[in-house]
Amino acid sequence: MRLIGYLAEEKAARTFADFLYVRQIETQLEFEPAEGWGIWVADEDQIQDAERLLTEFRSNPADPQYRAQAREAADRRAEAEKREAGYRKKQQERRHLFQAPTAYGFGPLTFALMVISVTVFILSGMGKDFRPIQGLFIRNFVAGGSAGAGLPEVLQGQVWRLVTPIFIHFNLLHILFNLLWLHDLGSMIEGRQSTGMLARLVLGLAVVSNLVQFWFGGPVFGGMSGVVYGLLGYIWMRGKFDPGSGLYLHPTTLTMMIIWFFACFTPIVPHVANAAHAGGLVMGIAWGYLSSLRYR
Repeated sequence: MRLIGYLAEEKAARTFADFLYVRQIETQLEFEPAEGWGIWVADEDQIQDAERLLTEFRSNPADPQYRAQAREAADRRAEAEKREAGYRKKQQERRHLFQAPTAYGFGPLTFALMVISVTVFILSGMGKDFRPIQGLFIRNFVAGGSAGAGLPEVLQGQVWRLVTPIFIHFNLLHILFNLLWLHDLGSMIEGRQSTGMLARLVLGLAVVSNLVQFWFGGPVFGGMSGVVYGLLGYIWMRGKFDPGSGLYLHPTTLTMMIIWFFACFTPIVPHVANAAHAGGLVMGIAWGYLSSLRYR
């Protein structure tokens, strides 16, 4: 930053500073009793232009162009302050939302879903004996035998089977992974939107992801991951296309989950309900995008 000269009157100094601002020359004014208002230019590469303009200003400070430029500078500053305020608000919301699961703790529905999952896991002998929970699978099957075609139990009225496979988990790592993500994503939606919204999402995502997995892989599957990926897709789209929704995914979180999504299709991670993941993710993305359109 370098001093390019002085102007005796504050009004003239501010008018000239506004004139430079419109020309994208950043300045700072400092008052010195012996000299007047000092004009400092921030960018060394703009010193010569600023000095030339100061000479022209001193020769005719009453030129109407300076008053016009001062008004334009005021408008530009107001617009810049408005953009900055909007940016700060958005950043504050995003920081708040990234911490939202901790801030909101357990939403009632999120907590209930986790308790049911843990209860079912215990009833199944921690994934070792599924006979006590056979009625939660999308259809009955005999271990080692053919499961048959269609969904006869559902057609006979056991419609809960379209949803309840989300509560079945096969080992400790499986349930821990799913419930940790359910806590984070579910609590965010429940806290920022409503318990009813989360309920609609979970039911819709469960039915779609379970049917897709059954279609491609048969009835022997379970887990909350289809719902989790659906919630991920929903929050991703709402945060991207409707920032005012208050939903936001940190880029690192999104990247990690997408990498895991594709890793599950490799032999490195076997025995995964990839069709449920894909079905849930696609539906969540579609749901989030379409629901954001009315706010755009």
